[in-house]
Amino acid sequence: MPNRSLPIAPVFISTFVLAACAGPSAGNAPQSFSPALRASTASRMASDAKQQKSLLYVSSVLTNSVYVYSFPKGKLEGTLTGFNTPYGLCSDGAGNVWVVNDAANDIIEYAHGGTTPIATLSDPGEYPEGCSVDPTTGNLAVTNFFSSSGGGSVAVYAKAAGTPTLYTDPDIAEFRFCGYDDKGNLFADGATSASVFEFAELPIGKKALKTIPVQETVEWPGAVQYDGKYVAVGDTDTGKVYRIEGKSGKVMQTVTLGDATELNQFWIALGSKGKSNMAQSQLVGPLESGNAVNLYPYPSAKFSQKIVQVSEPFGAAVSSI
Repeated sequence: MPNRSLPIAPVFISTFVLAACAGPSAGNAPQSFSPALRASTASRMASDAKQQKSLLYVSSVLTNSVYVYSFPKGKLEGTLTGFNTPYGLCSDGAGNVWVVNDAANDIIEYAHGGTTPIATLSDPGEYPEGCSVDPTTGNLAVTNFFSSSGGGSVAVYAKAAGTPTLYTDPDIAEFRFCGYDDKGNLFADGATSASVFEFAELPIGKKALKTIPVQETVEWPGAVQYDGKYVAVGDTDTGKVYRIEGKSGKVMQTVTLGDATELNQFWIALGSKGKSNMAQSQLVGPLESGNAVNLYPYPSAKFSQKIVQVSEPFGAAVSSI
């Protein structure tokens, strides 16, 4: 669970490691940040980043930065800076990436491989944590953990612009993450005031969130993302991912990421049918306590591969063009 009460001192990362923890090797040689990236506090990007078909974005609350890598190889391409507590990340069908900038009460958009924001949306009085883009409308949904006036909410920006419509649920005091399915239904998770897991849906065309009972004990709500068949919901504390039939709340499969530690906002890069152009779907898992980002075959998760070393990574998103 993120600490929202203590100031966080920026610490810059000095090295990048590409190593396999288990299963097929990805190479063991450590790689240093380029001198240009290491010496500057400004956002920087490799000249060929925009031509990369897929890029992996990883947020670090400790350094107030978002690191950009080639995907799935994990080669450092650049660093985006100037954030104030960056939490969740999400991307849209065009490869644009949104960064949830919690302590600044806004959400910032970058083009694939870009270093300059192309849009900034204000979320006044709210403390956002996660986001998702509706593939059917382009709407942007943002989960607010809480607000300056009290409980949390889900903010929906029509066409990812303007002033949002806020949705609340009497059963959910704190919202964490959200995800749209392929039909435009929005799912979100959070917790009651007693820190009990809750799951809800905002059906397409409806004007109210609906709580959906899930017959599984989730210690602390994690990422929510549609995986092409079910809604994948993470448990931050246990490293488990539950594949849920969204409308009923029935758990169809439990995916156990055995070495996951403090897994907040993962990202599922779909296989050969998706833009990532991979034969096997992969779950990208930022492990906050492990200071690493692991790659897991999804949904089998039979082994993991450490592709990036980052100080306290929180969120991840893959941008594909």
